[in-house]
Amino acid sequence: MLWLNVKRVVKSGFFSFFRNGFVSLSSVLVMVVTLFAIGSVIFLGVTLESTLGILRDKVDIRVTFIVDAQEDAILNLKKTIEALPEIEFVTYTSRDEALAEFTERHKDDQLILQALDELGENPLGASLDIKTKDPSQYEGVANFLQDKEFLSSDGVSIIDEINFFQNKEAIDKLSGIIDASERLGFAVAIILAITSILITLNTIRLVIYISREEISVMRLVGANPLFIKGPFVFEGVLYGFFAGVLTLVVFFPATYWFGDLTKDFFVGLNIFDYYLGNFFEVAFIILISGVIIGAISSYLATRRYLKD
Repeated sequence: MLWLNVKRVVKSGFFSFFRNGFVSLSSVLVMVVTLFAIGSVIFLGVTLESTLGILRDKVDIRVTFIVDAQEDAILNLKKTIEALPEIEFVTYTSRDEALAEFTERHKDDQLILQALDELGENPLGASLDIKTKDPSQYEGVANFLQDKEFLSSDGVSIIDEINFFQNKEAIDKLSGIIDASERLGFAVAIILAITSILITLNTIRLVIYISREEISVMRLVGANPLFIKGPFVFEGVLYGFFAGVLTLVVFFPATYWFGDLTKDFFVGLNIFDYYLGNFFEVAFIILISGVIIGAISSYLATRRYLKD
């Protein structure tokens, strides 16, 4: 008996959905906008998190030494740092190597090369590039270098600059931007979801009004209230399902169009490749969101306008 009732509800819901084609299309299109916003929030979050992760991986600590620092002192410090358990490797760059790299990097800038010639000496200090096993360990290493006093024979600190703190500020700002973007995207998605619920609720209300004579007949013959409400709730589910399918179709050309742009702008992540590689996860979220929005709005409409 239960299975028979379910079949009747599903059949009636499909019939009402296609019979009221224009009304159904309007609700589906409104839901598409909402689901597209939800999907966009997902893609935006993935893109920004990927960018932040790549930048964090590329961050290291460069310790630049004063020009007068003795090589022995720098190499002793290198051994001290390498002995720390969180260190992956330390690369030493001598003054001569730093000058050669600087000259090669600015080989097309004659003003800079001329200025170097006029100085007559190497103005660059040696440096150590430090890579930790985990990006979260950089701050501890930087604090260790800052708190300890590594002095020359003259009692002057041999460390000129530790670049981590400038990098940390940039990373923290980027993290703040990502958090703000995610909150904004989530808020927009919630507002659009509420709008979709209200519009779908009014759509179901219109369908109920169109079907008022059929509803009256069913009540007269003693139809179960759940059997009367069921097709309308299922119709709302269909709105959400078809809106989800249409949204996934729209995302295909949209992500393809923006794929190369995100790859160039967001440090290597191609959003189209991500969409294809995680299609089933994205499809599940989009379809479930659509079905839930449609079911909730339909339930609210039948509860309000089909009181027992």
